[in-house]
Amino acid sequence: MTECKKLSPQSNEALLSSENGFTAFSYGGYNIRFRAPYSLERYVDVLKWDDGYLVVLAKYSHHAEPEEEYIDLKPILEGLYIDSASFLKPIKSVRIAYA
Repeated sequence: MTECKKLSPQSNEALLSSENGFTAFSYGGYNIRFRAPYSLERYVDVLKWDDGYLVVLAKYSHHAEPEEEYIDLKPILEGLYIDSASFLKPIKSVRIAYA
């Protein structure tokens, strides 16, 4: 399941978080939610941002140490009929943010 809600505009920094079995990627007034791996507890750090491709450290319930996880946003955006090239172009960085 994928969901997209428009929020107020932000800077060139996007936010990544997880809650209740979903990953949330927020940028440019959008909050895009998609299913997270079943055992994901939380994202710990963003190791790399490359035009829609994320390498992150994620903490899973079945492992004591964080593991590398890979997220490709382009197919998710295309599934929501969002032009990935124009949406991703202004994003310069991504950080982990939990309320």
